[in-house]
Amino acid sequence: MEEIAINIVIADRSYKLTVTRADEEKVRKAAALINDRVKSYSKHYSFKDMQDLLSMTALQFATSSVKYESELAYRDQNLEQKLNDLDSLLSEQL
Repeated sequence: MEEIAINIVIADRSYKLTVTRADEEKVRKAAALINDRVKSYSKHYSFKDMQDLLSMTALQFATSSVKYESELAYRDQNLEQKLNDLDSLLSEQL
């Protein structure tokens, strides 16, 4: 995979990253989401420094990640059960 160097700005700080060309758009979108969330928190909450905003943003994204992992695990369990039921049903017909 071809890697490229990009500059990403998060919370007014620039970061040089090396990413695959296929991941560039995802990384830029993720940085934009972080910056949007930081900006939103800065308008609605009092804060001492950027670290407070970044911490709240990290907590929000981590909470979302945990939630989606739980939902995915639940769906996987249900899908596996339904596939097993279907397999049993088809086996009975053979």
